[in-house]
Amino acid sequence: MRLIHVHVPDERREEILRTLDEIGIDYAVLDADDRAGDGALVEFPLPSDGVGDVMAALEDDGLRADDYTVMATAETASTPNMEALESRYSGDFDPLTRQELRSKARDMAHDRTSFVWMIFLSAIIATAGLLVDSPAVVVGSMVIAPMVGPVLTASVGAVTGDGEMLVDSIKLQAIGLGVAVVTALAFGYLLKAFSFVPQLQITALGQISSRVAPSLLTVAVGLAAGSASAFGLTTKGPTSLIGVMIAAALIPAAATTGIATVWGFPVVAIGSLVLLLVSLICINVAAFVTLWYLDYRPDGFDSNLWHFDSRAQTAAMGLAALIIVLVVGGATVATYQQISYERTINRQVSGVLDDPEYANLTYVGTTTQYGFTGTYFEPETITVTISRTTDREYPSLATRLQRRLNDATGQNPKVRVRFVDYQTANGTGQSSVAGTPLVGERQGTLG
Repeated sequence: MRLIHVHVPDERREEILRTLDEIGIDYAVLDADDRAGDGALVEFPLPSDGVGDVMAALEDDGLRADDYTVMATAETASTPNMEALESRYSGDFDPLTRQELRSKARDMAHDRTSFVWMIFLSAIIATAGLLVDSPAVVVGSMVIAPMVGPVLTASVGAVTGDGEMLVDSIKLQAIGLGVAVVTALAFGYLLKAFSFVPQLQITALGQISSRVAPSLLTVAVGLAAGSASAFGLTTKGPTSLIGVMIAAALIPAAATTGIATVWGFPVVAIGSLVLLLVSLICINVAAFVTLWYLDYRPDGFDSNLWHFDSRAQTAAMGLAALIIVLVVGGATVATYQQISYERTINRQVSGVLDDPEYANLTYVGTTTQYGFTGTYFEPETITVTISRTTDREYPSLATRLQRRLNDATGQNPKVRVRFVDYQTANGTGQSSVAGTPLVGERQGTLG
């Protein structure tokens, strides 16, 4: 429910009040004092989903919303026509007006001190959660991370032509992710230096191994999170839960970058950093496109977004744009190559396992580890995880996979086959190998 206050000039009073009568809105007219100028103050309650429709009708009658318009939240309203208005707009989706959108976005912005402090605490929690391989702790770090604010204000600033809001939001995003990476690095170093966490193979931790490089799924998550955040901003509901989804795509990846650096896994650190940048770009682009599609751009898009006061500002923005293009282009090419490579691997592994000889095997997935081989950054190890319903050995499987992958990709990474055994209880009380609780793992390697 909204309570609308608008200042109506005398020359437009008759048309505007007639429009309110035609819509069936109950209103009160208050005489304006000298400070407000000529005209009257009109006040009326309205269902939230009817604000855009009614305000558009009043603007067609000459109401200038930027002169004096206040939209307040009302708990309830009792007027002769309120029930009919609620029935009329109950099934409509009416996004926030441009003024409400900007106001809601600004309300989500944090001051820099509290923003940095919350990112700092979030990064510590995420680092701890990744090292103990606890999904619950990692999710907790996402809940308190305030990344949704600068992401949404950046998209709102870009789509409405508010250059100052856009620049401030981009700076805040960069500061936030920089603080997250540095905090994870420093906290991880302390844990390792004082032997709170031993020297470990961090890629063996499930929460870290899933964040070592971008993939098609991570790109999809970033795009969906950005679009959902922008769409949620245009509604009357809260965006706190959507903020968790944005943090899920950013904070753990930032923490993984710091952890991998401390534990001496530069390839993992580079991959998680690329994942972080790709996710950030996807989120921002998806949020901007969603708001643009919902028609929040100014009429004719005549704004001061790309107007600068000096050549220095123009050069700085041009350099920043060039850096962004290079980063986005490099990340896009690398992501596409990795996605294509992994798709080829999945297709070839599935082709081998389609052989009747392997009818008792189920393809679970693959994990690719990258490294510098000579002067190139290439796949170094491919781990193929397979579940089986018998304890039969397959000594030639790794060899077949190695040859198949070499022929398909033209590369020669080390291939490892990891068997996962399951055991279930049948109706007679005896156990047989099948498909529920994990009781053992076996691994074969070729390379």
